Amino acid sequence: MGFDFKGRRVVVAGGSRGIGRSIALGFAAAGADVSICARGAGTLEATRAEIARHGRRAHAATCDLADGPAVARYVAEAEAALGGIDVLVNNASGFGMADDEAGWAAGLSVDVMAMVRASHAALPALERAAGSSIIHISSISGLRPSVRTPAYAAVKATMIHYTQSQAAALARKGIRVNCIAPGSIEFRGGMWEKRRLAGEPLYDRILASIPFGRLDEPEDVADVALFLASPFARWVTGQTIAVDGGQVLGA
Repeated sequence: MGFDFKGRRVVVAGGSRGIGRSIALGFAAAGADVSICARGAGTLEATRAEIARHGRRAHAATCDLADGPAVARYVAEAEAALGGIDVLVNNASGFGMADDEAGWAAGLSVDVMAMVRASHAALPALERAAGSSIIHISSISGLRPSVRTPAYAAVKATMIHYTQSQAAALARKGIRVNCIAPGSIEFRGGMWEKRRLAGEPLYDRILASIPFGRLDEPEDVADVALFLASPFARWVTGQTIAVDGGQVLGA
């Protein structure tokens, strides 16, 4: 059974590279019209062109997701470009790691508030659509304590909790809300690839902790996102699915 999103309109906030790019391309390959945003214009346009090669409407706009009014403008532009919104994916992260002012500010402004603001801005369009859904991309860091990245873990936990509250609030409107918690993701130009190429011991420690013997790939997460937005998951809401090859099961 393949995914069929023909006629569906998908917005991916943070969609130019890594997980967001793979999610956007996955939806486009399944027939959806897709809008993406990010800060970097170069990678954004490259991904928009990849989406368009699937023969679907492809919209892209630069957006600083830490900027509240900019988020609202982007969602409105995406809705106008696509003719509506059926699926909203909140993927962006400020990667605030340390337990200091900068770490907390980065995570709260992007991971948390961009998720909240994009959801609020898209809600009227989602209410008009049938079978609409919201998907948040959190992290397995939000499922357990983290000494190494305390601020990042805390904001990812906030996303998981908000998923449940939002799902309960929107169920009567027919809108499902779910969350994906990826493990450590490796892709070209990403943080974990850089650590591997630099020979950092942390890379090897993380790799050794994953029972299936490799780090996540963006496509691993994209396939679960498509499932959650599809009719196959029509009775799934308020859930967080770990996509990590068993990484969270390790010590």
